[in-house]
Amino acid sequence: MRINTPKLTLVGAGPGDVDLITVKAIRVLKTADVVLYDALVNEELLEYINADAEIIFVGKRRGCYRYQQEQINELIVALANSKGHVVRLKGGDPFIFGRGAEEMEYAASFGIETAFVPGISSSLAVPAYQNIPLTKRGSSESFWIITGTTKDHKISSDVALAAKSNATVVVLMGMSKLPEIIALFQRENKHNLPVAIIQNGTRANEKVGIGTVDTILEIVKEKALSNPSIIVLGEVVKHRQIISDIQLHYAVEQNSVLYGS
Repeated sequence: MRINTPKLTLVGAGPGDVDLITVKAIRVLKTADVVLYDALVNEELLEYINADAEIIFVGKRRGCYRYQQEQINELIVALANSKGHVVRLKGGDPFIFGRGAEEMEYAASFGIETAFVPGISSSLAVPAYQNIPLTKRGSSESFWIITGTTKDHKISSDVALAAKSNATVVVLMGMSKLPEIIALFQRENKHNLPVAIIQNGTRANEKVGIGTVDTILEIVKEKALSNPSIIVLGEVVKHRQIISDIQLHYAVEQNSVLYGS
C-alpha cells in the first residue's frame, strides 16, 4: 500500500460555532489521512473530513486528558510516517495558547513537512458574539490576551501588569484563578470596572455573567459559571448593554407602529 508523504497541518477550528471555521480549514480536512482533534472542537466539524480518514480524539482540557502533550507529539510523528497527512484540529487558533508551536516544532525535528491554517481565536470571537468590542474609541486603545494559568499552574505575572493598564484584558483558562485575578484588579482600585464571564462562547449552550470587579465572583456562583470560559475586564463590556438598550428601543417602536401604542 502506498503511503502519502508525511505531513502535519495544524488547523484552527474556531471558537465553537461551526460556521466560524475557515474555508481553507475545510479544504484541508478533506485532504487528511488522519485527524487528531481536541476536546474544545465542535464535533459537527468532523463531518467535513473525508470518509477514508482515520479520526482520533486526543482530548486536552483541564481535567480532561485523553493523551498527555508528549504522547500527542509522538503520535503525530508516528502517524505521519505510517499514514501520510496528519491534520491536527485544535479549538480557536492553535498559536494562541494552543501549544501548536510545540507540536509543529516536534514534527519538524523529525523531518516532517509542516503547514498552518489559522483559526478564529475565541479571545476575539467570544466577546464579539456578546457585542463586546476589545477596542473602542474613547474606552480602550489596546487589549491584552493572557493565560490565567502558567505551565506551573500558577497565575500569570502578566495579569498584575495588565491590571495596572487601561487596556481591555482577556483572560483564557483563568476560571480556577478568578479570585486571584479579581484581587489584583481590586488592589489597583478598579472595583467598578466592568467584567464579563462567557462560558461555551458562540455555542448554543453559551452562558454569560456580567458584573464588576467587586460583584463578579458572586455572579459566577449564582449562574454556576465554569470552564471553558473567557474572562473580559474593561470599560468595553458596557457596550453590550448599550447595544441591547438600542435594540430594545427600536423593538418597542416597531411594536408601537404595528400594533398601536
